[in-house]
Amino acid sequence: MMSYEYKVVPAPTRGLKAKGVKTPEDRFAHALATVMNELAADGWEYQRTDTLPAEQREGFMSKTTVFQNMLVFRRAKTAAAAVETPVAELMPDETIFERREPRLTAISEEPVVGNTPTLELRVPTEKSPDKRPTSDVAAE
Repeated sequence: MMSYEYKVVPAPTRGLKAKGVKTPEDRFAHALATVMNELAADGWEYQRTDTLPAEQREGFMSKTTVFQNMLVFRRAKTAAAAVETPVAELMPDETIFERREPRLTAISEEPVVGNTPTLELRVPTEKSPDKRPTSDVAAE
């Protein structure tokens, strides 16, 4: 059975200017022929043109449906691409690895000194002088 690969390209929407091509219809036909000939040079065979719906955003919240014209091409797959690559064999049961628990290291009883932050707590004492004058001094 022959297998194919397909390529879908958008159809041209504008005509191409060329020497001797004057009318818009002729320019469009020239643009279409140019696309088809470029792909045919690479081995692609023209199949059909499809008009397919596509959703597009219109503004911030709304969507509209537009129709896109697409050209469909196909070519036979090459012998190298058509041959299926063999799936790698599974490892025999003897080489299956057992799950092992991780080794635990000894936990030190001493606290780590270098990386812990030190906090100093200062409690105000009653003997500290008040910088504001008392009401008795201000009344004199």
